[in-house]
Amino acid sequence: MRDVSEASGVSEMTVSRVLRNRGDVSEATREKVLEAARTLGYVPNKIAGALASQRVNLVGVIIPSLSNLVFPEVLSGISAELEDTGLQPVVGVTNYRPDKEEAVLYEMLSWRPSGVIIAGLEHTEAARAMLENAGVPVVEIMDVDGEGVDSVVGISHRRAGRHMAEAIIAAGYRKIGFLGTKMPEDHRARKRFEGFSEGLAAAGLTVNDTEFYSGGSALLKGREMTQAILARSPELDFLYYSNDMIGAGGLLWCLENGYDVPERLGLAGFNGVDLLEGLPRRLATMDACRREIGRKAAEIIAGRPHSGMIGGEVIELEPVLQLGDTIRRR
Repeated sequence: MRDVSEASGVSEMTVSRVLRNRGDVSEATREKVLEAARTLGYVPNKIAGALASQRVNLVGVIIPSLSNLVFPEVLSGISAELEDTGLQPVVGVTNYRPDKEEAVLYEMLSWRPSGVIIAGLEHTEAARAMLENAGVPVVEIMDVDGEGVDSVVGISHRRAGRHMAEAIIAAGYRKIGFLGTKMPEDHRARKRFEGFSEGLAAAGLTVNDTEFYSGGSALLKGREMTQAILARSPELDFLYYSNDMIGAGGLLWCLENGYDVPERLGLAGFNGVDLLEGLPRRLATMDACRREIGRKAAEIIAGRPHSGMIGGEVIELEPVLQLGDTIRRR
């Protein structure tokens, strides 16, 4: 700081005020100090400030996966909303494992962040206790079907599943297969499947066959699963995929093997990822409001910095059904 003070021609106290964004400093002086700091490569030691405030200007963001195209979009919304707040997101990945989530959360909270954004409402008892006693704003994202610790931002996956079932039934499909991730690891996919099954049951229908997988979503996985379920149940006239990635793989396989989509066989995924724009036909899907979820969660964190208040705010967004080219129009 002494070097920055000498280079900019102002006192160390003024340098401190500028770098901490505190106090009344003219714009010209602020620019002079910041330019000197940039030239010298000076980075302030925030650990010292954290010792006094018991908080660092970091927001812990805990998500299940980076390979899933859903979560980078959520992170983009978080980052954009925090851009001018002085808060920085720090990301931890759990690979859908509750024990890993617990460990990542423990490490995040040990740094005393200014807030926590965490995917999902289901946690181990220890993780939930840590969230309840964190003393900072906590926002659980992606899902509203359950009880949150503090604030919640997301969609109802059960309702999304029911709406997809209603659209499929309205289009005249009756022999329906479901393809998706193994449910114990992905609670949101499980809730969509439950809602989907409820929607079919209301019309006197059931899921005729299922194909599940473990591991990351991929186009190849979608191809393999589609081939397997249609070889086993060739009478199926609709396939509902738990996400767009495997749905896109399934669509490509069906087109390559001469299936009349959507007349003979309808298809739908979930999430509304940008990948669908490049397919030969647009896969029916639901836009899961990913970026908006991230933005709203960050907005809550930024609005209650260092407060430790429990806000209890619940923001439910409505996913938008996109029929694309793979559901019959009637």
